[in-house]
Amino acid sequence: MPEQGPNAIEVREAVKRYGDFTALKRITLTIEDNEFFTLLGPSGCGKTTLLRMIAGFEDVTEGEIFLFGEEIENLPPNKRPVNTVFQNYALFPHLTVLDNVAFGLEMRGASKPEARTQAGEMLELVQLSQFAGRKPSQLSGGQQQRVALARALAPKPKVLLLDEPLSALDLKLRKAMQLELKHLQRETGITFIFVTHDQEEALTMSDRIAVMSAGELQQLGEARDIYERPRNMFVADFIGETNLLDVSVDAIRDGRAICHLGGGHELTCNAVDGIGIGAHVHMSVRPERLFISDAPTESESLKGTVVENVFVGTDITTIVDLADGPNFSVRTSNSDRGNKRIFEAGAPVFVNMELGAARLLVD
Repeated sequence: MPEQGPNAIEVREAVKRYGDFTALKRITLTIEDNEFFTLLGPSGCGKTTLLRMIAGFEDVTEGEIFLFGEEIENLPPNKRPVNTVFQNYALFPHLTVLDNVAFGLEMRGASKPEARTQAGEMLELVQLSQFAGRKPSQLSGGQQQRVALARALAPKPKVLLLDEPLSALDLKLRKAMQLELKHLQRETGITFIFVTHDQEEALTMSDRIAVMSAGELQQLGEARDIYERPRNMFVADFIGETNLLDVSVDAIRDGRAICHLGGGHELTCNAVDGIGIGAHVHMSVRPERLFISDAPTESESLKGTVVENVFVGTDITTIVDLADGPNFSVRTSNSDRGNKRIFEAGAPVFVNMELGAARLLVD
């Protein structure tokens, strides 16, 4: 088995302060070579600050950042083998698409013919060869974004940093560009570090995700792991939709926690280290892991009444009120397959949970 090389990025106990304000609080994480890695979190959580520290646009107050095993604190941005794609594309309006892509290569010492050849190859990669002679103003937003990508990829950086590059695009184009970005990352083999506040965007593209809040790393893992097994209430609530329930742990038997929801309702889920009998904690249950019936099933069933049905295109969300207990949101695919039944408002029903759907949250 070949020896594995150094990680693309290692962040060790990184802190960033602006006066009395601490933007990043001892962040430690590793980004592997040839990985599509996403920094995900709400505005102001510190994700762009961390990206700028990797790029060299911000100094590290405390801690260290390593790029392929080398400490880069004193390495200026133009000496780092990284490139950045910004939200606003930053294309030169007076240059053609080809010249925009070739510009950075010429600044790095490539001859004009060599730069234009490499730029042409990059435009072919992003499927814009036919627009090489146009100006940016003659392109759509999505096409301009692909020019910016081609320009950033042309020098063949070891790491590409992407700071919410799709935020200005409409929804349909954003979804198309998500798939295109992932394809480009696989095609080039370059490590991508992507910043976004859009959960679906992160889940669609990423090999791994670092969820951040208030300058702290909340959870790091593969997309499915973070979605299915959130560590705490912030991650459960921020990633996708969920039913967040206040519960008390009444008993623990054979690794299973019996939890009281109020109104005499109980649910059973896997026990979690650090949560003992008598604890008052939160439970997360994804709405697509629930289904409704007019009689209890062999799975756990909670009796309630349908409040309303909300049509959301691909799915129907049903709100069910448990007597003296919480409301549940249940998501059902908008399809005739599977003999699914939609119950009208006011109908008595049972909310049934798939095995393993409920998860206790540590905090």
